[in-house]
Amino acid sequence: MYVSVPRRRLSDRFIRSVRKYWIYYAMMIPGLILVATFSYAPMYGIVLAFKNFKMKKGILGSPWMEPWYGHFKMFFDSPYSGRLLRNTLIIALTKVVWAKVAAVLLALILNECRVSWYKRVVQTVSYMPHFLSWVVIYGITYLFASESSGYIGRVMRAMGRQPVNLLSSNQVFRPLLYITHIWKGTGFSSIIYLASMSSIDPTLYEAAQVDGAGRIQRIWHITLPGIRSTFIMLCIISVGSIMSAGFDQIYVFYNELVYETGDIIDTYVYRVGLEDMRFGLSTAVGLFKNAIGFILVYATNRLAQHWGEGIW
Repeated sequence: MYVSVPRRRLSDRFIRSVRKYWIYYAMMIPGLILVATFSYAPMYGIVLAFKNFKMKKGILGSPWMEPWYGHFKMFFDSPYSGRLLRNTLIIALTKVVWAKVAAVLLALILNECRVSWYKRVVQTVSYMPHFLSWVVIYGITYLFASESSGYIGRVMRAMGRQPVNLLSSNQVFRPLLYITHIWKGTGFSSIIYLASMSSIDPTLYEAAQVDGAGRIQRIWHITLPGIRSTFIMLCIISVGSIMSAGFDQIYVFYNELVYETGDIIDTYVYRVGLEDMRFGLSTAVGLFKNAIGFILVYATNRLAQHWGEGIW
């Protein structure tokens, strides 16, 4: 039964809390100012999606778009809209699925490892790529995949075959994104699952072993259910950024030859907004992308609530 709390009582409780924990509230002020300045204040620029922006007149002085959905219609009438949506969803979904599977598998392997020094070495080596920038990772990839000087090209020449520029191949570009994304992020992501596994009651494993359960059975019936809430929470968080598909990685890796399979909404927004100076159209596309992301997060959270694992 829901019992409403009087508004005055809530305000009194808040005032008493501030008086008692004023030092903690004071520590929150810089963070709140930072969020308000860089996250909420720029949201005023959303009105550009509905205005025919003129640089000399500014945002307030620019006329409203007629019709108001003109920029959105312009995007969906574009021959590139279907390709952008398709590439964004395919790349983002594949990244999320394989990244989650790889992180859980690595965490399971490390959790089952009983040699402590070997476990620490593998964990350290696996999460080190997380601290490399995508520019550095592209340079490493170029050493292997370049047609002229890459190691793969040299091997193909030694075998008497014509080398292929893998960085400019539509068939290979997406797998390159997936491989480098998994290599960079799996080790760091597995730390969260390892922490969740460490909180599982060890007596459950002992009881299962006494009952004759093998290692695979213990993983399936104890470890995986034990990290279910963590896995669902991280999936909901990942869905929120699924329409981004990793702009920084793709922007570093892609070129005009792989637009067919690598061009996504964020790279299109970058070209239209910062290169072509069409701020209204880029804002409208960005607003559409964020609205879809919000809907996906809400729907995923509602679905997770059926298992009692929703974030809110």
